Amino acid sequence: MNELSKKYLENPNDFYISKNHEFHIEAKFISNTTNRSLNDKELFKILISERKNIAKLKSIPPYVIFQESSLDEMSYKYPITIEELKNINGVGEGKARKFGASFLKIISNYVDENKITRPDDLIIKTTGTNSSLKLYIIQSIDRKILPVDIANAKGLDLEELIEELEKIIFSGTKLNVDYMVNDVFDEDQQDELYDFFIESESDDINIAVEEFDNDYEESDLRLYRLKFINDLSN
Repeated sequence: MNELSKKYLENPNDFYISKNHEFHIEAKFISNTTNRSLNDKELFKILISERKNIAKLKSIPPYVIFQESSLDEMSYKYPITIEELKNINGVGEGKARKFGASFLKIISNYVDENKITRPDDLIIKTTGTNSSLKLYIIQSIDRKILPVDIANAKGLDLEELIEELEKIIFSGTKLNVDYMVNDVFDEDQQDELYDFFIESESDDINIAVEEFDNDYEESDLRLYRLKFINDLSN
């Protein structure tokens, strides 16, 4: 400590500093946290309905198309192009191009009909996955490196690695995580988990944990959910 520090310890007093704003706020793909206070609730209902219709047509769970947190963000940012849609958290270019057309049409018509002024910051999107880490994870999976080894190489624990994988896969990037799942589950267990997730209306992992009454670790269920969404959505 310098002399000023020592003087402060001898005679503490109040002082004020400016707190930096935190600009890294992001939608958690595995969370039910949304910005419902900001969204256009009427548009949100319309988008939920469209998601349900597409899911029924394709015989897949609604959350495989877009998660509610992504629809929520669409309902206050009003994206009307693929470029804008792919910058919605949880979407990405893959999902934007695969599922986005009807949603963009709905939003565009809604904006015109209601004379809505759209925000100007649609291209700005923050993410917890920096590009070098994302690239390393993708390359490691291509080489079929086990999760524990990928995590150790980057100083992550397994939960942190799974969170990064969720951000990558949930936004539409296709990764072959079959070897990871096969290392944890046998064929019968995978069939059981597939039947559960294909029938579920929600991808909330807590529902899966309760359903299987602790037969599986939460991290293992999250790993299988990655494979399920990857196979059906990406």
